[in-house]
Amino acid sequence: MKTTQRGASATASTPACAVTRRSVIAMGVSALMAGALAGCGGGGDAVTPGSGATAGSSVELQIFAANSLEKALPEVQALYTEQTGVTFADTQFKASGDLIEQMRAGAPADVLITASTGTMDTAAQAELVDASTRLDMFANDLVIVRAEGSNIQVGSLEDVANVDGKIAIGDAVTVPAGKYANQALNSVGLYTGAAGDDGEYAPVLADRVALADKVGTAAAYVRTGDAAIGFVYSSDIFRYDGIEQVLVCPESSHKPIVYPGAVSASSQEKEAAEEFLAFCMDDPEAQKIWARYGFELMG
Repeated sequence: MKTTQRGASATASTPACAVTRRSVIAMGVSALMAGALAGCGGGGDAVTPGSGATAGSSVELQIFAANSLEKALPEVQALYTEQTGVTFADTQFKASGDLIEQMRAGAPADVLITASTGTMDTAAQAELVDASTRLDMFANDLVIVRAEGSNIQVGSLEDVANVDGKIAIGDAVTVPAGKYANQALNSVGLYTGAAGDDGEYAPVLADRVALADKVGTAAAYVRTGDAAIGFVYSSDIFRYDGIEQVLVCPESSHKPIVYPGAVSASSQEKEAAEEFLAFCMDDPEAQKIWARYGFELMG
């Protein structure tokens, strides 16, 4: 995926919309039919929750989503509410691992979107999601960022060892971006574990890594000067002011960055939840929103 540097000299590029992978859901038609039926009933009986998008405003979905989606997803949700009447509870944006722990503890959710296949695999193995509804939604790039206006140069992953100052990296235990960063560092001998969460940093880095509880915190460390550089997603360039891209990590240096989505196994609105996931992928206006924030839809 082509990424751009944020700042006065940057020219944002918009990824092409992905090819639709499902048939478009006729939500508007369904809503009109539901309204007509209600009118004919005379008594104005409400539509029973659980009937999917046709339930309109009687359906409220609880979404658990990776922290890096906190700018784009609310816009897509607002678009969906406008078109269908389906509303959303307070969406939880956290590190993917933290979201899974919340679900393990019994927190109610209708949809889970994580920032790695590994975290979704964990959710599926724990039977927290309905595996039959799982789909790969977005791709992303791993990038190294600096503060806007900084003169720090990083021409390769090897150069990370020579940077003067702290290096912000997500805690790989719960933050997929941190795991990808460690995999990238492993590819040049600066981290000992190939998996990204099972090793140690090389001595030249060990006392300079600033672990972050989420990818947004890593970006904040760089923006405020608490870290000289940081590892984040390309989409984070569009989310946060004060940072700019200095290097795109080679795709070969880490596992593919994929955001899977699935319906929660405990959801009481499974049909509506699955329809929302389809809308995220298929609706042309939703596709434009994802592209504007640097997410590439997977075809």
